[in-house]
Amino acid sequence: MARDVDPKKTRKALRIIRKLAAKSAAPETIDPETGELKPGEGAVDYSQWESEFLTEVDQRLEKYGSAFRDLSKGRKEEALSNLQTVKLKEIAAKARGKKRKGLTTKKPLGWKKRPSARP
Repeated sequence: MARDVDPKKTRKALRIIRKLAAKSAAPETIDPETGELKPGEGAVDYSQWESEFLTEVDQRLEKYGSAFRDLSKGRKEEALSNLQTVKLKEIAAKARGKKRKGLTTKKPLGWKKRPSARP
């Protein structure tokens, strides 16, 4: 039983993924003067996992119109699961040059007004 996925959302996800994949490192080139292989100069140096993620999600969207099967992981009419959307946003932030935010602790309310525990 095929799932009805909004084609607009599928096209949007494909456009974002292909745009990010295009920003990855260019293939190696051969220097015409020396004949040496030079590494490609791309805007973003993705990790191996990120590159595989982009290609696999692109393939699933092309083939099925959706990149996930388990409906507990996302909405029925969406093309990407919730976690895939989060990871895609992280990769997009990396492509823009923003550093990944780590885990931060929140200070409790009223922490400035409390007297210090140390004498």
